[in-house]
Amino acid sequence: MSVKIISVAKQLPKYVKETKEIIPFVKQWIQGQESRFQRKVLKLFEAAGVDRRYSIMDAEEVFMNSSFEEKNDIYVNEVTLLAEQSLLKSLKKAGLEPADIDYIVTVSCTGIMIPSVDAYLINNLEMKQDVVRLPVTEMGCVAGISGIIYAKNFLKSNPNKRAAVISVEAPTATFQIEDYSMANVVSAAIFGDGSASVILSSYKEDQGPKIIDEAMYHFYDTTDIMGFKLVNTGLQMILDKNVPETISNHFPNIIQPFLEKNNLKIEDINHLIFHPGGKKIVETVEGLFKSLGKNIDDTKEVLRLYGNMSSATVLYVLERFMDGDRKKDEKGLMLSFGPGFSAQRILLKW
Repeated sequence: MSVKIISVAKQLPKYVKETKEIIPFVKQWIQGQESRFQRKVLKLFEAAGVDRRYSIMDAEEVFMNSSFEEKNDIYVNEVTLLAEQSLLKSLKKAGLEPADIDYIVTVSCTGIMIPSVDAYLINNLEMKQDVVRLPVTEMGCVAGISGIIYAKNFLKSNPNKRAAVISVEAPTATFQIEDYSMANVVSAAIFGDGSASVILSSYKEDQGPKIIDEAMYHFYDTTDIMGFKLVNTGLQMILDKNVPETISNHFPNIIQPFLEKNNLKIEDINHLIFHPGGKKIVETVEGLFKSLGKNIDDTKEVLRLYGNMSSATVLYVLERFMDGDRKKDEKGLMLSFGPGFSAQRILLKW
């Protein structure tokens, strides 16, 4: 029995600004800091490879000295709406209704809410009262793929079922107005908000790329290089400058054994569906793939158009491939990285 991805749909928040429109707010924020630091920050924003980003709050609110409670309240209200909108879009693409879903996985790490967003979706959309629910938290950018892996394993054991994976993130709600560390600056320069939903099925008649294999890869001694620290003002970004180098050092162990296990080489992969973590990470991975004769142009384009939306971003890349004209037997490799440190992979076949 095979498990297929039958639809993907995204939903963007209502606020959007070009990077050039955000620069005045950044200048005001760093006013009074040492001039060299100011130049460095502005250069970082301008060269981040992000032309625009969407947000659950307008720029004035992002750069206000708000409390954690105030920003988290906005997070709770807005991500519930975004999740619902993206789920309905993905269901419509698949020709399904909310009550057709047997397993719901919700993914988010950029705020705190109990009950989790899946409970609100079940109530608002009157989903099955016995729908199996799984909230996935605290996994960061890697968790979009994690959610698909968990859903796939549920469906593999349950024929004639369907699952929804909804990733919804609002990194702008984690911006720390009094934190001038480079981790906070880089986070502000590359992150945006968004949601995406994926519908998977174990029905034989449903159409879409099959999940051939999936795997996780965990880096030892790297728990401190990426994540969030809970402080009085909210979630404070942890981001080590050596993350791209760490990925590069482990890259052969992440890609080659996974493909060999499936009797494949990188030359057999038609589509690379990679999470755009940021310009430096993208450049690192692009260089590694280019040496193998592959490109990650769609990944770069998603970063340019939307920024890094944490776990949702790789699903935006996946949607571009799902909505395109794919040929039978073409193969795709999904890849993302996140706190832990961790890499996760999915092999698809159209």
